[in-house]
Amino acid sequence: MWVAYLFAGIALISLSAALGSGDVIVIVAWIAQTFLQLVLLPIIIVGQNVIQAANDARAEADHETLTAVHRLTVEVHAINEAQTAILGELQRARAQ
Repeated sequence: MWVAYLFAGIALISLSAALGSGDVIVIVAWIAQTFLQLVLLPIIIVGQNVIQAANDARAEADHETLTAVHRLTVEVHAINEAQTAILGELQRARAQ
């Protein structure tokens, strides 16, 4: 974020020349080409980094959750297979 402040300072150096010209086009060009580009680019990059860090944390939490759900599903499937085997044995015993 300090880069945004540095670029704002650099952009302000040429502000007096733009204002001194008295030409509206020069002032608008200074705002659009100098100030906005120098200051907003680092701010956008910082914002993207913050969003990416949040997305990474969310992805890690989702991965942990899905891994736990998978483990539980495997356990439930094993229990279901055991119960199916027991029911099969009971049916065979009843048929005899």
